[in-house]
Amino acid sequence: MNSPKHVAIIMDGNGRWGLKKNKTRNFGHAQGIKVVEKIITEAIFQKVKYLTLYTFSTENWKRPKKEIRFLIFLLESYIKKELKNLIKKNIKLKIIGNLNKFPKTLKSKLRKAEKLTNKNNKIQLNIALNYGSKEEIIRSIKKINNLNKTINERNINDYLYTAGIPDPEILIRTGNRFRLSNFLLWQSSYTEIFFVKKLWPDFNKKDFNKIILKFLKIRRNFGAIK
Repeated sequence: MNSPKHVAIIMDGNGRWGLKKNKTRNFGHAQGIKVVEKIITEAIFQKVKYLTLYTFSTENWKRPKKEIRFLIFLLESYIKKELKNLIKKNIKLKIIGNLNKFPKTLKSKLRKAEKLTNKNNKIQLNIALNYGSKEEIIRSIKKINNLNKTINERNINDYLYTAGIPDPEILIRTGNRFRLSNFLLWQSSYTEIFFVKKLWPDFNKKDFNKIILKFLKIRRNFGAIK
């Protein structure tokens, strides 16, 4: 079996990691960014073509305003710092989710980064921001209705945020939680799901590689008998 084309990750446990270290939740989020960089590099090494990171969900707006402001600051800082590297490393950036609730400055930087990396083809990094799978499916169906098209699987796929992106073969969730938290529900119908006890800042390339190796040993029948 070849390496998976698409790996999706729920990067859970940053806040808990910070508190565990007798620091703040925001300290944990800052450490989590460092892990993102390492996992992107490892995904490229493993010849993964799409990496989708659940970065900010529609439900995350319920968090304290101070934490939300810090997360937005981290996002802006990351894009500003890493844009040149994304271009240099031939990484295409795509945002999935509804950016309307974010500050104009962040939206502008994200759209600029998407435009400047649009032709890159080493790996596509999908950042899920203000993303919720239920909202995504409803949005897709509304668009189909507005266009007077038939509601079917193909058309729903075509109007999701992930249109044109293959479904993930692997979904990883760190943080010792065993749920999908409204992430890629439609796209994960035949995804192999791996739950990891480690909190996201403790997750490393060795853990990532172990999951890839486990996946390669799985016989995937997609409902058939082989």
